[in-house]
Amino acid sequence: MNEDRDQPERFLSLVAELQAKDPRLTAVQAALIVAAEAEIALDSRSFARLLGVAHALVLRELNALVATGGPLRIVKREARTLRSFYVIEHP
Repeated sequence: MNEDRDQPERFLSLVAELQAKDPRLTAVQAALIVAAEAEIALDSRSFARLLGVAHALVLRELNALVATGGPLRIVKREARTLRSFYVIEHP
């Protein structure tokens, strides 16, 4: 039971660590990367729902991250919903 309660704290800790390493990342961008690495969410709609943020915000942050050469790559987009599926690319 304690592991379940520790997971959100661990996730937020990893997000904070990533932002400390790269201060250019927004909290949402860092969370997208951590979620992809942990395979918590590999599409924008699931990520938005799990974290309780607007899908439009997630899409904006995902696109900005990809445009700046971040470690995520969009592999598929649903035309009707704009749901974007992404993978993490390690150098």
